[in-house]
Amino acid sequence: MSGEAATAGGVGGGEPAAVRRIAALVEYDGTEFAGWQSQAHAVCLQESVEQALAFVAGAPVSATCAGRTDAGVHAVGQIIHFDTASARTPRAWILGANTRLPPTIALQWAAEVAGDFHARHSAVRRTYRYYILNSSARSALQRSRSAWIPRPLDADAMHRAAQMLIGELDFSAFRSIECQSKSSRRRVERIEVRRAGDWVWMEITANAYLHHMVRNIVGTLMDAQREADPESSVRRILESGDRRLAGPTAPASGLYLWRVDYPGEFGIPAPAEPFLLHSSGSFMSNHMGRTSV
Repeated sequence: MSGEAATAGGVGGGEPAAVRRIAALVEYDGTEFAGWQSQAHAVCLQESVEQALAFVAGAPVSATCAGRTDAGVHAVGQIIHFDTASARTPRAWILGANTRLPPTIALQWAAEVAGDFHARHSAVRRTYRYYILNSSARSALQRSRSAWIPRPLDADAMHRAAQMLIGELDFSAFRSIECQSKSSRRRVERIEVRRAGDWVWMEITANAYLHHMVRNIVGTLMDAQREADPESSVRRILESGDRRLAGPTAPASGLYLWRVDYPGEFGIPAPAEPFLLHSSGSFMSNHMGRTSV
């Protein structure tokens, strides 16, 4: 990457190069990874991304992400930042890193940002999507990209019940036992559940999340839709604060970190809509010809 710009350390004993803060948008299939955060004896996304960026920078890189996704969880719009004294163009960061990343991870955008930008702390909201294939037949192609639930799901009932979770509320009933957050209060701005053919999808936007919060909400909604009064069922679980009353944790394979929003002055773009995951909630062609439940 030497043709892009001078590296750190200055020339001929001069002043060292200024440290720059770079932000990047990362897309990944989390199936083969033990989550974002680096761990001993496990293959993690952070380590792969940092190694690729270090190759481009010609120096070690430490990356901070907007949301530390769990094992098996995917991302369309993960945002990271890192500091470097190496001067590279956005094109060099993207193309250079992508040559060193596995096919399941790709940088989609990169740019220098203000020094006070922080991928996690500067975020004002985060949006996740959860995809369920609700069909009597499982999918061979989407087995690691969605959850397969063969029993019938009433998406309208799930949507109505989900509205009980809007607001700044105590989500203790939806946090995992491993959650280390000091506060269980989160502000959910919007939550939708829709059906498109054999696909049921949930989209949720909040300021932040507890550990397994989205997957526990999905599992709870799948249980609640069978109740005579789904809304009351979810409200009762929420008010109880008791994780034992909520539904099971939905599989990681259906969960996507969809986008992270920041104040406009930072210039962080929204991710492009993936080709196979349309905003209607359907996968390509809705698996035409599949037998519905």
